[in-house]
Amino acid sequence: MRDYPTVAKTIASLCAGEADAIAKMATISCELYNTLDGFDWVGFYRVVEPELLKIGPYQGGHGCLVIPFSRGVCGACARTKTTQIVPDVDAFDGHIACSTSTKSEIVLPVFQGGELIAVLDIDSDMKDSFDTNDQRALERILEDAF
Repeated sequence: MRDYPTVAKTIASLCAGEADAIAKMATISCELYNTLDGFDWVGFYRVVEPELLKIGPYQGGHGCLVIPFSRGVCGACARTKTTQIVPDVDAFDGHIACSTSTKSEIVLPVFQGGELIAVLDIDSDMKDSFDTNDQRALERILEDAF
C-alpha cells in the first residue's frame, strides 16, 4: 500500500506559496518518484500548443519528447481530460513505447484555472500496478497543487 497521505502532506508543504506551474511539476515528480514504491518513471507532459504535449519535468529514464493528443495513453488523457489507468500497456491500442520496461501506467489530467495545462504520467515496470485508490489519491494531490 502506498502512503499517499504522507506524500501529499510533503508535496503540499514543498509547494506552499509557489505559483510557477513548472516548479510545482518538478517538485511533484521528484517527490512521487523518490517516495512511492513501484513508480518506474514519473513526469509531466505539458500542453504547449493545441493538441500537442511536450515533456516537462520528470524523474527516471528518458521520455518521449513530443506526444500529440491523438497518440498513446498520454494523448488519450489529454484528449478526453480523464484519468487513464492501463494495467497492461501491450493491450492498449496505440501505446507509445517510450521505454521498453514500462508494463502499466496511469496518466492524470492537470488543470489550472479550469484549463488543461499538462498530464501526469506514471509508469511501472510491473503489470496491474495502478488502481482507483492511486487515481483518487493522485487526483487529490494535483487538485491541491494546481
